[in-house]
Amino acid sequence: MEVCLVSVTFADLTRGAMTEFQEKLRQQHEESMHRELEALLNTANKPEAEISRKDFNGFKDIFHRFLQVKGPSVDWAKINRPPEDSVQPYEKIKAKGLPDNISASLNKLAVVKLNGGLGTSMGCKGPKSLISVRNENTFLDLTVQQIEHLNKTFNADVPLVLMNSFNTDEDTKKILQKYKHHRVNIHTFNQSRYPRINKESLLPIAKNMGTSGENAEAWYPPGHGDIYASFSNCGLLDKLIAEGKEYIFVSNIDNLGATVDLFILHHLMSQPADKRCEFIMEVTDKTRADVKGGTLIQYEDHLRLLEIAQVPKAHVDEFKSVTKFKIFNTNNLWISLPAIKRLHEKNAMDLEIIVNQKTLDGGLNIIQLETAVGAAIKSFNNAMGVNVPRSRFLPVKTSSDLLLVMSNLYSMDAGSLTMSKKREFPTTPHVKLGSSFTKVQEFLTRFESIPDMLELDHLTVSGDVTFGKNVSLKGTVIIIANHGDRIDIPAGAMLENKIVSGNLRILDH
Repeated sequence: MEVCLVSVTFADLTRGAMTEFQEKLRQQHEESMHRELEALLNTANKPEAEISRKDFNGFKDIFHRFLQVKGPSVDWAKINRPPEDSVQPYEKIKAKGLPDNISASLNKLAVVKLNGGLGTSMGCKGPKSLISVRNENTFLDLTVQQIEHLNKTFNADVPLVLMNSFNTDEDTKKILQKYKHHRVNIHTFNQSRYPRINKESLLPIAKNMGTSGENAEAWYPPGHGDIYASFSNCGLLDKLIAEGKEYIFVSNIDNLGATVDLFILHHLMSQPADKRCEFIMEVTDKTRADVKGGTLIQYEDHLRLLEIAQVPKAHVDEFKSVTKFKIFNTNNLWISLPAIKRLHEKNAMDLEIIVNQKTLDGGLNIIQLETAVGAAIKSFNNAMGVNVPRSRFLPVKTSSDLLLVMSNLYSMDAGSLTMSKKREFPTTPHVKLGSSFTKVQEFLTRFESIPDMLELDHLTVSGDVTFGKNVSLKGTVIIIANHGDRIDIPAGAMLENKIVSGNLRILDH
């Protein structure tokens, strides 16, 4: 009996010693980080240092929490499907109809677009929102047209707020001049700028506060979860509340399906004051293409967003399963402004940290600590999901997506894209364009005109392929030009359930 007691005490002692050692190590890392950040601030001019100090305070907080975290942030055994009433079908929301006074509801809304990303993945320089997606209109043009149409139709004042990053701010502000005479008030604010840290030393790789030269890769915008802090810090949150705004509709600027939905807005506005829903996440049914998307779960009596980065390795396949987790987050979110203010002031938004590991061009392994805007759902009162039609999720991430939205599959009205009535099936064709189409400029040179795709189900294109004018694609079409070969699809060609391979050159004579 005594032996057992001694062994337990000894185990406890060694465990205690280990945690004490780990705690000391954590403190050392934190002290070293604080010293480095202070040294970086000393290289900046006064106005820049003031802004950066606010950013660094946020970074210190996330770094502190990163050092505390041990293992995955979720206990897989505690994960449950959300209760039936916590994710409502869109049809049920729509059945409530619209209020008599739509403009009164709209006047309590602001639209926020996440505009921090660059177009590099599509081979473009500058902000992604400035890529032309339809009839020479950029993502930003379409957004402004949509909101202006709302304001004119309902005699309302819905402002547009752009959350830029240090990567996109300057270029975006130059472009905003062109919307001066449009009926939409546009505000911008910058999300924070955080230092990338060396994976081994856990210290910043930046030499000073500059963003060019040797420092070009030293900084990053810390994910869209940063919206709560930066929105509050810049004063825009208070300004919008003072103007009578109650909700923001937040979405990615490259999601062309994320338009203001009057039925969801009415649902929010019609709740009794004591049962006000403070957060709606639009979700939609998973397909095979969406297996990596974050999903809604019930966890410790709260709705919670579960991202693939938080899933223990042993359960990743289960997470991707379409049968267990049937829905995913579109990142179209409706959030109460007074609730953001309350939670931010209490520092009560405990956003899970996403540890994004990258290898820079020179081979240096770095860590980016990020958060997701949807992760805050667990902190808001009466939060819920709404299962919306797939049409509200139309992101343009690749040139394959771009081909779809440029084609006659969609018709455009006042900046909004809708599936053409001429298409018999409401599903989107599966399009997979090879590496020769990755960059937008190259993609455009390969199409003399965008093919007719109204009856297309599946398109795969690989290798050096070009399309002449007025080509029509139907059913399943696979075009593969082997290395060294080239295939020119002739003008006016109609390909229906065809596989084209080999070499087909059309030369001018």
